[in-house]
Amino acid sequence: MRLTIRILAGPAVLLALWSLAALLADGPAGLVPGPWAVLRQIVRDGWAFYGPNVWPTLGEAAAGFLWGNGLAIGLALLVLLLPSLRRVVLQLATVSYCVPVIAVGPLLALVFSGRTPMVALAALSVFFTTLLGMLLGLRAADPASLELVRACGGGGWQCFRRVQLHACLPSLFAALGIAAPAALLGAILGEWLGSVQSGLGVAMVVSMQQMAAPRSWGIVVVSGLLAGVAYGLVAVVGRMLTPWQRTSRA
Repeated sequence: MRLTIRILAGPAVLLALWSLAALLADGPAGLVPGPWAVLRQIVRDGWAFYGPNVWPTLGEAAAGFLWGNGLAIGLALLVLLLPSLRRVVLQLATVSYCVPVIAVGPLLALVFSGRTPMVALAALSVFFTTLLGMLLGLRAADPASLELVRACGGGGWQCFRRVQLHACLPSLFAALGIAAPAALLGAILGEWLGSVQSGLGVAMVVSMQQMAAPRSWGIVVVSGLLAGVAYGLVAVVGRMLTPWQRTSRA
């Protein structure tokens, strides 16, 4: 019962604040529609509207998620093999994190065509978080356990497989959980700034130009739900692959 209350408390408070904001909003009526008006619009639009826009955005986000996280994990493993590269890799990651996505988007749209800029922005959105999480996880390995493996004749691979991999997985999946919604956001921003004809970002731009406030808010709600589902999926996979975390917490 208490768990159910904790789960429902956040959405309930959010809906209450949203309803209050709709009642107190200044400006033309309808620009801040209430939750039920947005829900009715989502149902009215249905899959006929969201299907052609959701799938392209999910495809871009998934591709960017794989590319960005793959590159981050690869560089973290390279730093593990060559510790002297740590400073250079961290500087590269910091630069990628500090560059505004909204400034990079138009440049990518000029250089690449199709949906490549959206995939690149999604990858850029996840790269820093995953790289940092992986590096911190690798550094969290117990030195005594590493010395024990070496004393038993194990080399670098055995140290990684038996100690460092277990140490970095919780931190890595925490980073991946943050990266999943970030990849979706990067894809939507790329569509917003790009030249594609479908996607949640494109649908949002069109609905805003048409002053269709309930639909615009509906797209935001659907995007938020997709981001929440992505986060939840990564969390479930993380719990399945790190059962010792549940044991230690218990």
